[in-house]
Amino acid sequence: MSPAVVWDSALLGYDLGGDHPFNPVRLELTVRLATELGVLDDVPLLIPTGAGDEELLRIHAPEYIAAVREAPLVGWDVGHGLGTSDNPVFSDMHDASALVVGSTLLAARKIAEGEATRAVNIAGGLHHAMRDQAAGFCVYNDCAVAISWLLDHGFDRIAYIDTDVHHGDGVQAAFYDDPRVLTISMHQHPFTLWPGTGYSAETGRGKADGTSVNVPLPPRTRDPGWLRAFNAVVPSLLADFEPQLLFTQCGVDSHEEDPLADLSLSVDGHRTIYATLRDLAETYAGGKWIAVGGGGYQLIRVVPRSWTHLIATVLDRDVAPATPLPPGWVGTVSKAAPNAELPHAMTDERETAFKPWGDGEDDPVDVAVRDTRRAVFPLHGLDPDDPRD
Repeated sequence: MSPAVVWDSALLGYDLGGDHPFNPVRLELTVRLATELGVLDDVPLLIPTGAGDEELLRIHAPEYIAAVREAPLVGWDVGHGLGTSDNPVFSDMHDASALVVGSTLLAARKIAEGEATRAVNIAGGLHHAMRDQAAGFCVYNDCAVAISWLLDHGFDRIAYIDTDVHHGDGVQAAFYDDPRVLTISMHQHPFTLWPGTGYSAETGRGKADGTSVNVPLPPRTRDPGWLRAFNAVVPSLLADFEPQLLFTQCGVDSHEEDPLADLSLSVDGHRTIYATLRDLAETYAGGKWIAVGGGGYQLIRVVPRSWTHLIATVLDRDVAPATPLPPGWVGTVSKAAPNAELPHAMTDERETAFKPWGDGEDDPVDVAVRDTRRAVFPLHGLDPDDPRD
């Protein structure tokens, strides 16, 4: 079965306007780059339709959906986190937001119906939206809606892994007391970054205690440290949880050039993360993997390259890091942004090799590793201080 790629230019309609950092041009430039590099050759792009109220109501309150519909008509004072600088009201907001949800639902349906084992939707990943509140540039939570739908269509153990620089708070909140969903978020420490949640002690509630996992990383963490922390926590928990599907939010605002955060990953680190997620899906989830986008605000130099690597990884068409950027793409960008300094290749030429946790050294990320393992591992019958677990 060929992996599913969901894309349609109508998804560019999720546009918060003006100089808002969540600019849909990043999606357009990614698809252009993937196309010109041949990553999408002979790949049918699946065209989504908007999610209906029945699906949105899985996660969102009816009064909130009504407010989203009415907001462009009634003005700016509509509450529910709408009309703020982060979440401005825009024309056709409900339809555009529902289309994002529909695009991730389409990816989920293709896997649930056995037509694909992997699917990628770079327009998805709106992980901050809450039940009755817009937050962090996110109106509807496509990740949570799709996971809820999957739980009613053949799946009862889903692992959600969030690699965005911001805590995956909306998805965690949606499933905080649901033992069928393991949420793991790798993010910058909440002391230093919005939304101020995602501490190691946030582990779930009731029967779900231990299924919410947070790894808060110090600012300026680079690729080797990030990967050291990830590999010290995630594989062991997946092995214990035995998910039937891996759902990953792949925000790239963890890059060192991102203007809204302070981690220091590279495009090479992102490429390594995607390859690792693919391996984990094969090892622990029967190969079933849904990958969505998320944050990422260096619109030209970072997002198109990183998410092209994501699409390529899902398709098993890995792009070599030294691959030059195609002249056509460079020309298009240079014409639109003549002052932009463009990279030359699909790499930042960064080292991603890391030393596994438990080597006796005290890496700066090891505080997060120890706190998270000690908070969560005993709840899974694992020894938090034994690197073999």
